[in-house]
Amino acid sequence: MQNSSFPKRTARNSGRRVVITGMGCVSPLGLDLKSTWENAITGKSGAAPITLFPAENLEVKFACEVKNFDGSVYIPKKDLRRMDRFIQLGIAASFQAVAQAQLEEKPVPKERVATYLSSGMGGLPVIETQHSIGLERPDRMTPFLIPAIIPNMLAGHVSIMKGFRGPSFCITSACSSSGHAVGEAQRLIERGDADCVIAGGAEAVVCMMGVAGFANMKALSTRNDSPEKASRPFDKDRDGFVMGEGGAVLVLESLESAERRGVEILGEIVGYGANSDAYHMTSPSEGGEGGADCMRLALADAELDPTQISHINMHGTSTPQGDVAESLAIHKVFGDHAKTINCLSTKSMTGHLLGAAGALEAIFTTMALRHSIIPPTINLENQDERCTLNYTPQKAVERKMEYALSNSFGFGGTNVSLLLKKV
Repeated sequence: MQNSSFPKRTARNSGRRVVITGMGCVSPLGLDLKSTWENAITGKSGAAPITLFPAENLEVKFACEVKNFDGSVYIPKKDLRRMDRFIQLGIAASFQAVAQAQLEEKPVPKERVATYLSSGMGGLPVIETQHSIGLERPDRMTPFLIPAIIPNMLAGHVSIMKGFRGPSFCITSACSSSGHAVGEAQRLIERGDADCVIAGGAEAVVCMMGVAGFANMKALSTRNDSPEKASRPFDKDRDGFVMGEGGAVLVLESLESAERRGVEILGEIVGYGANSDAYHMTSPSEGGEGGADCMRLALADAELDPTQISHINMHGTSTPQGDVAESLAIHKVFGDHAKTINCLSTKSMTGHLLGAAGALEAIFTTMALRHSIIPPTINLENQDERCTLNYTPQKAVERKMEYALSNSFGFGGTNVSLLLKKV
C-alpha cells in the first residue's frame, strides 16, 4: 500500500499517522473477533445467569460472562494459576491481535514495540478468594497473590511472552481505562517514541465483591427474570447496567512501519480527546458538558468538522443519568447534524466491560467503518423522551462512512473520545 492512498494529515503533535494493523477480543459475544462481530451485527445478547460463582444470595444474579473460555489455548497450564482471569482474557485478546498484525512473521524491532494494556479493577476475584483463605490460614495464601492481581501485570506478561521491549504499563481510569490506553498509544507513536503499540485492556470482576459492590450502589439492572433484556440503553424502562467481562486489544502502528512491513491496514486513529467532568465521583454532569468537550477535543485533534461524523459508538451504559447526559453532549457538539448520525450502544449486547469497554468499542467502531454496517442497540423498545438521537434500534443498518467516534466515560469524571477513519 502506498502513501498516495492516505491524504496528508497535519496532526497536532507530529506528522506521524497511526493506523490499526491487528485486533483481537474475547467477549461475552464470542471467543474471537469474528464470532464477536457476527453476533453483534445480529443483535445477540451476551447476558445470562451467573456461572462463575454461586450468586443465589445476591440481589443481581446475572451478567455478561465470557463463555467456554480456555486459557490453556494461549498460556501454559502451569502458568494459569499465577494469573487472575483478567490477565488470561487480556493475553488471549493480545495474542489474537498480534497474530492478525503478523508481528512475528514480519516483525517490528522489539525495542520499538510498546504494551499499553489496562484494567480498571485488576485481580478482584483472586483478592476475594485469597482473603477468605488468609482469614483462617495466612500461611496457605498463594505466593502468586501479588503478581496475580496487579493491574499492570497484563502488560507485563504480554511484553515478556512476546519479547516487546518498549514502554510497558497500565492506565487505570475506571471505565475509560482501555480507551485511554488506545489514545495514549496513539500519542506515543505520534511522538516517535515507538513504532508499534499493543493497546487495549481486560476486565474480569464477575465475582461476589464485584457484583454485590455495584449492585449495592444501585448501578446494576435487577432484571433477574430476563437477563437478555436487562441492558437497554436509552430505553424508558432501563434500570442500570449489566456487568460484563472480557479482553480487547488493538495493534497500533505508524503508517510508515505498516507500509514497510506490507501488512493490511484495518483503520486509522485520527483523533483523541481526554478530559474530566470535575463534577461528581459517579455521575456525569447533568448537561453532558465534560463529554461534549471531550468530543470537541477529538475533533480538533483530527482537524475535522462535526458534519463529517456519521457514526458514534456511545458509552451508553443503560443508566438513567448517563444515557441522558451523553445524548445531550452529542446535541451540544453536533447541533442539527446530530439527527443524521447513527448512534448506538454495543453495551446493550455485551454488557459493560468496565476497563475493557473502550478498546472493545473502538474495535466495533473500526469494524463498522470497514464493513459499512452499524450494529444495533438491542432492547430499545420504548425510547426515553429525553434521549432524542437515532440510536440504531433493534436491527443493524448498512451505511457507507468515513469517520466515526467511540466514547468512554468513567467514574471519577474521566472521559475519552477516539476518532477513527475508514481506510
